[in-house]
Amino acid sequence: MELKYFKISEFDSPDEPGSGKFMSESTLLMLDKTRDLSKTSFVITSGYRTPKHNKKVGGVNGSAHTKGRAVDVKCYSSTGRYKIIKAALEVGFNRIGVSGSFIHLDNDPDKSPHVIWTY
Repeated sequence: MELKYFKISEFDSPDEPGSGKFMSESTLLMLDKTRDLSKTSFVITSGYRTPKHNKKVGGVNGSAHTKGRAVDVKCYSSTGRYKIIKAALEVGFNRIGVSGSFIHLDNDPDKSPHVIWTY
């Protein structure tokens, strides 16, 4: 698998170097397409998380991050949010969380699809 915009290390859990390799290939390919369509740069603030790190940051049990099926992308502007969300929906992300500082994108097949929530 080759990504145009990202390095696998960008998805490492902070407590386990090299753990970005646990990211789902489909999630990464969708993210790469989202980045391309949005025509905006992405800073990944969270990718794969070990269960220990997920607990430390207050993540929910069974988080899509611990399955390598979710990413958080830094975003502070309304225009950036629009571009990222529009592109994410176009490529098939069906679970989106929106906060004032990031957008959560995931494609975890074990969770309810077609949802957008706020933090």
